[in-house]
Amino acid sequence: MKQVSFSLLASDGQSRRGRIDTPRGEINTPAFMPVGTAGTVKAMYPEQVRETGADILLGNTYHLMLRPGAERVAALGGLHVFMDWQRPILTDSGGFQVMSLAKLRKLTEQGVTFRSHIDGSTHELTPERSIEIQTLLDSDIIMQLDECIALPAERREMERAMELSLRWADRSKTAFANQANRALFGIVQGGDDPELRARSAAGLKSIGFDGYAVGGLAVGEPQAVMFRVLDEIVPELPEDRPRYLMGVGKPDDILGGIERGIDMFDCVHPTRAGRHGHAYTRFGVINLKNARHKDDHRPLDEASPNANCRRWSRAYLHHLVRTEEILGAMVLSQINLAYYQELTSGARAAIAAGTMTDFAAQTRAAWAAGDLPAL
Repeated sequence: MKQVSFSLLASDGQSRRGRIDTPRGEINTPAFMPVGTAGTVKAMYPEQVRETGADILLGNTYHLMLRPGAERVAALGGLHVFMDWQRPILTDSGGFQVMSLAKLRKLTEQGVTFRSHIDGSTHELTPERSIEIQTLLDSDIIMQLDECIALPAERREMERAMELSLRWADRSKTAFANQANRALFGIVQGGDDPELRARSAAGLKSIGFDGYAVGGLAVGEPQAVMFRVLDEIVPELPEDRPRYLMGVGKPDDILGGIERGIDMFDCVHPTRAGRHGHAYTRFGVINLKNARHKDDHRPLDEASPNANCRRWSRAYLHHLVRTEEILGAMVLSQINLAYYQELTSGARAAIAAGTMTDFAAQTRAAWAAGDLPAL
């Protein structure tokens, strides 16, 4: 069985084209990971997700530990078998959801005790328990437990959370030990403070991880702040390890992240947007709730490589959205995930060809031009 490894295949400016090899298949980077929060990418069959070009999915430790339970998933063969996705899975640590969803949480050095947002039951999540849960789920890439705070925040609070996350990183590494055929990623914290971020990165490198994530962004700060933090911290991360920007984002966030040396992204946005009647194409975001589409016989994008963009009229998609038909959520989720994969695959090709600057400019120009004029 192969170990998990990263190969840097090409670079263009700060942008990187790479490959992560795992026993369950390769992950071409830059990569967008669709989010399968509770063991499913909402409104999508697993084979449909794969057909969009996704090499890897993300599963959520917090939700899966509450329902159906990590031990139950393990007894049923692990998350890959449970959801019938045989390619790689990355699981987050559960920390972000505990901080944002759980009720009556209590944070200590040991971990965090919280009440489920589902039924009020009490649970404890520690670095060791998070690693145990992710191992039970049979994850291919495991994340350390960290504390993620919202921005803006006081420097003292950012420093406290960053230092705690570093100590939890060390405990996560010890708990992970030397598991074969899995990878463990550390998470850089420190808010929007460059000195705290640098200290976090240095601490994680001294512990040693298979990959390095940038956490604590897209949590309320403007995009310009997120990009500034990336400009400052990404050069501090090892070149021979994957770099993962957690929970990001919209297409312009992803393109900016790629230009700053990020290799991996995840976000619920494309499927959530699809369920709310928004489609992403080369024109940017299209709101299909808008009445301008109700008599429009044209397809969403007749030049798209995605058959669903060419198959139905805008009038029909508008009808599905306005009547809240399930097919509307299914089709728009597929369209959005396919566009995200089209964006990252286009970036990979451009980096390999040394034309990333042109690719980014052309992509942004198309977004700026906007949708087709109304009929």
